[in-house]
Amino acid sequence: METVWTQQGSREEWSFRRTLMRWGLMSILLLSLTLVFSVLLFYIFHSCGPRPCENPVCLELVASYLTTGNASALPCTDFFNFVCGNLTSGWAKESRNILQVLKEKNQNRLRRILETSILWPPDSAEEKTVRFYKDCMDTEAIDALGTEPLTQVIEELGGWSISGNWTLPDFNHTLKLLMSQYGSFPFFKAYLRPGPSPPYMPVIQIDQPEFQIPFLPDQRSYTEVWKYLGNKCGGRGNTSLYAWNSIPKKRGGGMTGTMAKAVSHPQILRAYLSYLQQLGTLLGGDQNVILEHASISISITSNLLLAAKPLDQRKREGKLFQETTIAQLQEMAPSIDWLSCLRAIFSPMTLSPSQPIMVHDLEYIRVISQVIEHLPKDRYRDYLQSHMILQLVSVLMPALDSHFQNAQRNLSQKLQELAGQSPISFSIPRWKKCVEETGTFFEPTLGAMFVQETFSHGSRDAATQLFSEIKNALSRHLKRLHWMDEGSRREAQAKLSQLKVEMGAPEEVLKPDPAKQDYQDINFGPSFLQTFLSSSQAFRERTMRGFLEPSSSHSWKVSPWEVSAYYSMSDNVAVFPAGLLQPPFFSPDYPSAVNFGAAGSVMAHELMHIFNQYLVPGGCPACDIPTLHRELLCLQQHYESFSLPAGSTFNSSHTLLENAADIGALVIAMQAYRKWQQKHKGETILPSLGLNLYQLFYRSYAQVMCGSPNLQDAQDLYSPPILRVHGPLSNTPTFARYFNCPRGTPMNPGSHCQLW
Repeated sequence: METVWTQQGSREEWSFRRTLMRWGLMSILLLSLTLVFSVLLFYIFHSCGPRPCENPVCLELVASYLTTGNASALPCTDFFNFVCGNLTSGWAKESRNILQVLKEKNQNRLRRILETSILWPPDSAEEKTVRFYKDCMDTEAIDALGTEPLTQVIEELGGWSISGNWTLPDFNHTLKLLMSQYGSFPFFKAYLRPGPSPPYMPVIQIDQPEFQIPFLPDQRSYTEVWKYLGNKCGGRGNTSLYAWNSIPKKRGGGMTGTMAKAVSHPQILRAYLSYLQQLGTLLGGDQNVILEHASISISITSNLLLAAKPLDQRKREGKLFQETTIAQLQEMAPSIDWLSCLRAIFSPMTLSPSQPIMVHDLEYIRVISQVIEHLPKDRYRDYLQSHMILQLVSVLMPALDSHFQNAQRNLSQKLQELAGQSPISFSIPRWKKCVEETGTFFEPTLGAMFVQETFSHGSRDAATQLFSEIKNALSRHLKRLHWMDEGSRREAQAKLSQLKVEMGAPEEVLKPDPAKQDYQDINFGPSFLQTFLSSSQAFRERTMRGFLEPSSSHSWKVSPWEVSAYYSMSDNVAVFPAGLLQPPFFSPDYPSAVNFGAAGSVMAHELMHIFNQYLVPGGCPACDIPTLHRELLCLQQHYESFSLPAGSTFNSSHTLLENAADIGALVIAMQAYRKWQQKHKGETILPSLGLNLYQLFYRSYAQVMCGSPNLQDAQDLYSPPILRVHGPLSNTPTFARYFNCPRGTPMNPGSHCQLW
């Protein structure tokens, strides 16, 4: 018989067991619910997160990113290396950024358009455009005619003594014909362009010509040029050559500093003299006469080069846009009949001696007349005629036969070798040259064909929407500029709100007027040279009419297929051509992080130029000048703190405005992207890169800036590519946060400039 306490213990034990079972079941249930909930959360998170973009354009972009990048590089140490590749390897020599790749793609697109088998209506603008290209490509027909078309042109100009028939025409008569009908400017360039200040009306401008002999530093004295040429001539013309030493020279009688020219470099002289001799020989000239006249031509060019100055030097010295009149020009350089020549060039403009014009270095204009006056009096017409015709041959080179083409190619290769560069770059395929010439003379029609082929309404709408997001972000950000006074802020806000944007192509290309594009003024002659000359003349006349006819629209500075965006301060217009808004730079099918990082930052960069007028000394007198100066100095020192690869050059003060625009653009583009994310769902991302959306944004920005610094010009307004990557990104705190860069690493220096 069980005791009471035994029965009670059994009941308690059973109760305890039941409690354990309940807790066990509850634990299992809780664990199951947790597992189910976790799976559900994972599914929801996976479904709502960015999906991989796996369409063809995205996969092609991924392949491009993987090809150019260097996965072993540390983003926080060298983001340029991480995105663009290792500069210390052979990559830098072959470096091409997205825009360079895109430029080549556009050239191939133009080629396909021009070589299509579409039958255009006879004598239509499209048919004439395609016909010009095909005539340019027909090298067999061009070679079959040989030098005959060029010989006819020389005879129309009065001939020359190098190959016989010679009528001794007046120098100014020949010069007038060359500039007005043949587009050849042997002594100076004359063109109609907007003036430098409001209301930016078109004004005649006189500038230096394009010299075939390159500008290279050399410390040899001026007289060695004449010694070398005199020796080459074997005594012929030596007296006249040395007599030119009476022309006033730079102080010291020699060439020093940036004004040193390659004309005294014997190897350059030999290459150029050999080239001119080849031209004379091809045109049937006597060897001795060719040598003498070619040497004199080099001497003329040498004297002009000694007086010429690089553009940056003329800017520093205030030589640009020097106002004068035709009458005053006549006094300065009496050897040129200025009124007659300019009337011929700028017909149908009515010109008088009191006509105001702009000259881009009056000192150079004076030397032109001195060079002409110091030629031997009994031979000056002879020598000048030869010099002008030799210059003309180079201008007409695209339309001449293969013998002339080979001569110019040999000269280009030699000059490239002497500059220490590979001559391969001068082996330009014929189709590229013909595409370029067709684009010059038939730009409106070829532009319309390109836009129709490559720039859909969807692309246009997407680009316009992207620009709107960037513009709105900048408008919001204006309130945060601590150095800007309220009046200047309102002024900048008004300019931004009134700003116009043009996407793809000019309005006249998108909606062409057939009456203006029938090219009735172009005659397709029996030789390509005649067609080329007629097209060139028609192009100059159309350009002249474009400046003289009043227009309410902005005149584009780039062709629709080009890859250069710009902001026009005078018209307050931002321009983004169709050629730029293409993969791999932009696509409606790309993840938005890519478009905002690449195209968005470029759009923002152009808009940042609205602030240029406030950043220059004296440009914003009511602003907080000490703060503004402190931030600009910070920016300059920030860029100077980076080391550059050997061989690259950089002037931080010269590139300050572009550096400021780069940094500001990155800030605005990121703000616009964040705002866009708040309003849109369903973002995609590029697969296989291992980057989140914000990291992809910054990589896409840097990808546009990739490039080799080895070809950087010391006077380039932009910093070398590596600085255009590291400068803005290392000054952006969000970049360091998204890439987890420790404080003190190169891409997270700790302190940041606060200009924007």
